[in-house]
Amino acid sequence: MWTREILGTDLYHLLGSFVIYSMLGWLLESIYMSFCNHKLTNRGFAKSPFCPIYGFGAVSCYFLLRPLRGKILLLYLIGALLATIFEYIVGKCMIRIFGELWWDYTEKPFNYKGIICLESTIAWGFYAIGIVLFLQGRVIHFIDRVNMSVGIRVITIILFVVTIDYCIQLCHAFHVDLHSRKQWLIDKYTSFKARWY
Repeated sequence: MWTREILGTDLYHLLGSFVIYSMLGWLLESIYMSFCNHKLTNRGFAKSPFCPIYGFGAVSCYFLLRPLRGKILLLYLIGALLATIFEYIVGKCMIRIFGELWWDYTEKPFNYKGIICLESTIAWGFYAIGIVLFLQGRVIHFIDRVNMSVGIRVITIILFVVTIDYCIQLCHAFHVDLHSRKQWLIDKYTSFKARWY
């Protein structure tokens, strides 16, 4: 499974890149927002240091834009445009599903409904250049330095913990009482385990 190729890259490197970018994105945004708010700020949806929007965005950016590696201006413009569209779609989905947006650009100049703004669009273009030309090669090199069997365990554990964390936070967001659902969860787990073991 881990060696199956998707878009010319095996699943191991794809998921490893996703995990690294998700954690790196959380770190950078939390540092930036902590600086802006003058207090420690967790910019993730859940408790874990993980923002999947960055992982998905960075990996997608690389695979979609790597053919433009030699065309810097086009890479910048398309990267900025695609990331802005992605941010807008995610923002609209959040408003529709959760009734709120986890960022707010209303005080930024040239914003649209507080979901996107010119400042972020400009930044996304530079991020696209950074990912395609510099960062992805270093991320792959870092993944390759770790023994693959160890890397698989680490990726699996991180994704498992993050999945549980996100499920708990989603239950809180949708006001699901986990204590009253305890037996239902145990039954579902037992049924799942019986099918796979």
